[in-house]
Amino acid sequence: MTGVSQGMVENSDAVTDRRRTIALVDNDRNILTTLSILLQSEGFATRVYSDGHAALGALLENPPDLAIFDIKMPRMSGLELLEKLRDRSSLPVIFLTSRDEEPDEALGLALGADDYITKPFSQRLLVARIKAILRRSELVQTSASTTGHENLPEPIVRGRLRMDLARHEVTWDDKPVSLTVTELMILEALATRPGLVKSRNQLMDAAYSEDVFVDDRTIDSHIKRLRRKFRAVDPGFAAIDTLYGAGYSFTDD
Repeated sequence: MTGVSQGMVENSDAVTDRRRTIALVDNDRNILTTLSILLQSEGFATRVYSDGHAALGALLENPPDLAIFDIKMPRMSGLELLEKLRDRSSLPVIFLTSRDEEPDEALGLALGADDYITKPFSQRLLVARIKAILRRSELVQTSASTTGHENLPEPIVRGRLRMDLARHEVTWDDKPVSLTVTELMILEALATRPGLVKSRNQLMDAAYSEDVFVDDRTIDSHIKRLRRKFRAVDPGFAAIDTLYGAGYSFTDD
């Protein structure tokens, strides 16, 4: 790819029906080029847009399988783009942004983003998150079109917690809690076996692919964010326990 216009640039390789298409929306041409090369090397087709306003119509008229948005863009921010997109589409969306601010993440997830990853980022982690979201999206679409949801996995219900993994929906006391894919996977690992202590290594295995390295502090940070999000809907939330030196567990109350 030699350049990026305000509209769409699609890789010129022959694209089969099976090849998943990822749309990239970012006003940074270097990011667009780097991501496009990375994703094409992973077997994806790519469409790139350097302007949110131009991307909106194209995403609605010819939807890709997943889109990755920056937040800070001219003419239309990534948050505004997602808000307008959600009025008419459930297209999976990941925010990839240099803005590591909690209000932006909370708003992005509340608007319907599937994940939120900050720059600088691990390329392997981004690819792993894309594949995880696409797998869940395919599960929902396939089951809905063939059996009317009969083959969808049953939601996990643990006391006041309800997790619908296929639809990426989490509620506490029937109030929605917006989680990233990583947070969802960590919570699933804890809630599947209430009372069982999961080590940080076990939680890393649940949330990350084998070739993505993260340290203990990364898991600790995710747990803090999980608690903060649940306490936003229930200040008394205390279902995730810490056993110092061992790990974390979920209390089914």
